[in-house]
Amino acid sequence: MTEWGAPPRATTVPDPSPGPGEVLVKVAGCGLCRSDLTMRRIPAAAGDALGWRMPFTLGHETAGWRVDTGEPVALVSPSSCGTCRYCVRGQESGCPYGLAGRGYGRDGGLADHVLVDDPRALLPLGSLDPRHAGPLTDAGATAYHAVRRALPRIGPGGTAVVVGAGGLGAFAVQFLRVLTAASVVAVDSSPARLSFAQEIGAHATLASLSDLSDIDVVLDFVGTDETITAGIAAVRTGGAFGLIGSAGGRLTGPWFSSLPRDGEVFTFQGSTIADAQEVIALAGAGLIRNQVEEFGFTDIDEAYTKLAAGDLTGRAVIVLE
Repeated sequence: MTEWGAPPRATTVPDPSPGPGEVLVKVAGCGLCRSDLTMRRIPAAAGDALGWRMPFTLGHETAGWRVDTGEPVALVSPSSCGTCRYCVRGQESGCPYGLAGRGYGRDGGLADHVLVDDPRALLPLGSLDPRHAGPLTDAGATAYHAVRRALPRIGPGGTAVVVGAGGLGAFAVQFLRVLTAASVVAVDSSPARLSFAQEIGAHATLASLSDLSDIDVVLDFVGTDETITAGIAAVRTGGAFGLIGSAGGRLTGPWFSSLPRDGEVFTFQGSTIADAQEVIALAGAGLIRNQVEEFGFTDIDEAYTKLAAGDLTGRAVIVLE
């Protein structure tokens, strides 16, 4: 990103040089996220308010090799300070210093090398391929955070609905299958995504939320007016609705008739370090599938176009090795 309100472009910059306490990582692969598309529309005033510095390199789903040891690592996606009241409780996604970070206001992983100044951000990958592991730290960890948050509301033999079976929703389907005995329903307008959702474990698929009711948990990875209204209406008494999608939708109406009685409605951004560690462990054990589509660095524009059009069943990854 070289200027506010403009598309990103490829440019040449010097390799970063690590100082005391810093680690240089050679990037193997970096996943693309819909928030990357949002960033090109952010005006300068909003960027300044977030503490972002222009120019910066995109890419917050990064994995590669430590240059000093050769160890394969993934990098924690959200930024956090490590010392505030949220971080010391393991709630890094609530850190007030996390508004700017690697790939959003600071240099990220769509480059040959990336500099890491916080050892907490380095996650060993073991036998996992660092070319494809980046999405585990954001799409995977964010979906895991949502499922983990909703677990107490899913009763024995209950039903959990995942709205939007794309990059994050596909992970959520798998986490629900691994962590619960619920019947998992995937909702999406794309037949290809619904087919993939069934392939990775969804018990049922639907093209819309209409006629759904008495649901233990609805996790909305879309976030339009329609999905929010229909999703909350489908939740049973004592159930939960989680809003993760960032489409900008709103819920209107009086709370006593709009919200699930004795239930829970929650939203959040990002994930914790523990979330990312546990997702990597599940992937390493072969319990979840990390669906990616590879693109070369010169094909970034094509990858972003497919992402914007919703033509991906998993995550686009730019391979840089």
